[in-house]
Amino acid sequence: MERTTIAVVGGGPAGMVLALLLARAGVDVTVLEKHGDFLRDFRGDTVHASTLTLLDELGLGPSFAEVPHQIVEKAQLLTRDGVATMADLTRLPGPHKHIAFVPQWDFLDLLADAAKLEKSFTLRMNAEFTGLLRSRGRVTGVRYDSPDGPRELAADLVVAADGRGSLVRQEAGLPTHSFGVPMDVWWFRLPRHEGEPNAGTGRFAAGTAMVLIPRGDYFQCAFLIGKGADRRLRAQGVQAFRDRVGRLIPWLADRMATVESLDDVKLLDVKLDRLRRWHADGVLCIGDAAHAMSPIGGVGINLAVQDAVAAARVIAGPARRGRITPDVLAKVRRRRWFPTVVTQAAQRRIQDSFLRNTLTAEEGEVPDVLPRPLRVMQRFPWLQVVPAYVVGIGLRPEHAPDFARRAPSRIART
Repeated sequence: MERTTIAVVGGGPAGMVLALLLARAGVDVTVLEKHGDFLRDFRGDTVHASTLTLLDELGLGPSFAEVPHQIVEKAQLLTRDGVATMADLTRLPGPHKHIAFVPQWDFLDLLADAAKLEKSFTLRMNAEFTGLLRSRGRVTGVRYDSPDGPRELAADLVVAADGRGSLVRQEAGLPTHSFGVPMDVWWFRLPRHEGEPNAGTGRFAAGTAMVLIPRGDYFQCAFLIGKGADRRLRAQGVQAFRDRVGRLIPWLADRMATVESLDDVKLLDVKLDRLRRWHADGVLCIGDAAHAMSPIGGVGINLAVQDAVAAARVIAGPARRGRITPDVLAKVRRRRWFPTVVTQAAQRRIQDSFLRNTLTAEEGEVPDVLPRPLRVMQRFPWLQVVPAYVVGIGLRPEHAPDFARRAPSRIART
């Protein structure tokens, strides 16, 4: 049987950040990623201001700067009368007054390349988790399928970083509290022309809503639909979808033909939940495995990365000493509980007071009147820093522990 100190299931942002930090602490860590590469479309592509600061602390700022990315400084709402600013990131404190949009596979490749410089790091691709190993009521490792057949990996700790549909947390039997959501999201792409919005831009109308994320020569588009409406709307055909987008944002109508069929439109099954307890003896959940976030505000990746930094800070020392107890694991949840609960409460407030009514109404005209909070922000622009801080930095930003910090350098890409 193979052995490691920490087995991380899932090679997403949370898993890779945690593995990099632990490896720099000299802890043996193995990441199990079920795919053969990181190339998956319509994943979260946001690298927030606090994550950019973390990359600087890890010495990865120069390497990140070489990865093609787009900078977004504002979140705006399209109205019949023009554009209203919801969040102005240029007002943030610190060196990064923006959010960077970068293909997630490039971000993960950067983290993996940095981690591979550490002798205690191992990345296993095409390694799909199939079950937990147990001994005397304690989790002692994982089973996984590899190209060479079923394998077992013994570990002092298994970390679930396998997302909102986490099989690890399901296998561990950790109780989950789920909140209802009024929406799902259709992801697709549209060409972006020179001079068009270079900010995160949304438009809402009775029965429909859409967010445009600028990605160079195209928009990554999030079209909000009612929860469970995917099958019904697909049955209406691609032309009905093109027409709905064209009515909502008329200047996009002439390029909707680039959506050749609804096969070009991918469904995000939106969930909002969190574990009542993030750990059991020998297993810890972080990121979406611990708390699935709504796409409202695009904060899921930021919270996942901050969970990973907090977890590394808490468990690195005990891992080196071979004493990762349940009391140690409980400290991770205690540290991250406040930003998780408050952020989810804000998301629930937005969806229940605004989105639920919007998506269940009959489709019609875009309303002329902005919601009251947005009207106040237009009158007092300095208030736009509040949502910018919550989205761009977070309620409890985490900084790299001393053992993981490095001087700025360029990492050779593989």
